[in-house]
Amino acid sequence: MERPSWAPQGIDISVPSVSRIYDYYLGGSHNFEVDREAARQAMQFIPAIPKVAQANRAFMRRAIELAVAEGVTQFLDIGSGIPTFGNVHEIALRADPAARVVYVDHDPVAVAHSQAVLADNAQADVVGADLRRPREILASEAVGRLLDLDRPVALLLVSVLHFVQDADAPHTAVAELRDALAPGSLLTLTHGSYEGMQIPAERAEGTVGVYKNTRNPLIMRSRDEIARFFEGYDMVEPGLVPLPSWRPETDPKEADPSLFGGFVGVGRKA
Repeated sequence: MERPSWAPQGIDISVPSVSRIYDYYLGGSHNFEVDREAARQAMQFIPAIPKVAQANRAFMRRAIELAVAEGVTQFLDIGSGIPTFGNVHEIALRADPAARVVYVDHDPVAVAHSQAVLADNAQADVVGADLRRPREILASEAVGRLLDLDRPVALLLVSVLHFVQDADAPHTAVAELRDALAPGSLLTLTHGSYEGMQIPAERAEGTVGVYKNTRNPLIMRSRDEIARFFEGYDMVEPGLVPLPSWRPETDPKEADPSLFGGFVGVGRKA
């Protein structure tokens, strides 16, 4: 398998990566054939997966605009993935030129491409780190330089927690991040779930099965399990709801049934 010039040395390009699969869903070009094949297999079960990825990005945009409207202009995006159109810093800086953004991802391709995109941007940076080790993220040079943790921060965990196994204590990691943030900080989260799905279970299970061949299998959690991530936060209206129902710009009744396979929400730290 030929290694593209942009691919960092030392990464195994024979194993699909969830961030590169997601990049493919969003129409990006920083993915390998093994990622594209995994994506195509998943789309055999749920052809509308790219719509889900796009809807996640649209939700994230609305959440960022909400944060800026409330005066929160610092963003910590963990599990940020490979930069594509409509990145956090683009949205935030358009809403407030003083915004600051730190991206975090453990995929070397995502980090390398983010570094290239942000090379001339003094208000955003990327950290190669893992959500499962929040102390390393909080102690990173970029966080110390760009974010003032004594002021509210918008923590973004978009389409990342359902790739963290229960054995890796995701609720504990999210709680550690919460405890490090100032009152008034916001948690923005999306998470896959079988609850509320409007497609046959075998189709959803087929897509989940594809991810078993990646280093980060997809974990579908119940609404109650997802709600636990918001402990210590007051939910912002309309609460923890299916993706099409969070402050929609179009009628949720017209949304693709695949978009109801999970929950999203924004919480404000008391």
